[in-house]
Amino acid sequence: MVSPGPVHIAVDPAHGGRWTSLRAGGREWLWHRHAPGRATVSPGDAFVDAGGLEECVPTVRGTPDHGDAWSRPWTADQYGSGTGAGAGTSDGNGTWTVHCDRFALARTIRAAATGAEVHYVLTADPGFRFVWAAHALLDLSGAAVLRAPHGARTRLFPEAAALLDRPWPAGADRLEGTWPQPHGLPLGRFGPRDGTAVGAVVDTARCCVHDGPDRLAFTLECEAQPRSVALWRNLGGFPAGRPYRSTGVEPMLGRVFDLAEAGPGDAARVPASGEVRWRLTLAAECRCAPTDL
Repeated sequence: MVSPGPVHIAVDPAHGGRWTSLRAGGREWLWHRHAPGRATVSPGDAFVDAGGLEECVPTVRGTPDHGDAWSRPWTADQYGSGTGAGAGTSDGNGTWTVHCDRFALARTIRAAATGAEVHYVLTADPGFRFVWAAHALLDLSGAAVLRAPHGARTRLFPEAAALLDRPWPAGADRLEGTWPQPHGLPLGRFGPRDGTAVGAVVDTARCCVHDGPDRLAFTLECEAQPRSVALWRNLGGFPAGRPYRSTGVEPMLGRVFDLAEAGPGDAARVPASGEVRWRLTLAAECRCAPTDL
């Protein structure tokens, strides 16, 4: 395994602040696909999946599709010293802000000796409810596994119904189980293409991807807000007609994909101060326990 070191991030501020590169531990972690329509989207358009990491807020599923920030240009408050990895991209270090109809989101990326820290500030009227996800689609082999605290509460959604060891409850919009095999579904293992696609939300603020000798760890810190990790395990089951394989590990504020389905405690809420602050730390090392799978 390559020794832990800095995490290098490149972003595309003009196109939703999308992360176009995430290099750590000697490899590129982000998955990409050819999606020429991604460059011409407007607010309210259906999501165009080009891979990378998208900032999804104030929802992931639902309306607007994958949120309101990914389809808008971000403005730079300060730039990093690098030039990025291609046309339209910039070195990730620095601060960018996106202004949406009901909120503004600022993101500051800072390199660290053994990783990177990403600081966020969302500003909105007190009481504004939202879900945020760092929608990271990772370039993982079929042998990759995700480690998270054993027994963590895990929410499944209806697309998982045919994969479980029990019938889906009539009329239910979600079903709870425990990590790593909620109701018999081995979510901790990504695997090769098998024609399935399933999303889940795990109640944990930390996780680590193991892919051969490589590691990528995520830690999410935020006071007084629900934290989780969303998982998208698309093994060639989505979209209908022209499916592809894509695997997402998505640190999240909130506990549901769709803000419209959020019950008490399932969404972040802006306090009287008018802002919510949080930090995402990435590292090319793993401090999880051996039982966290």
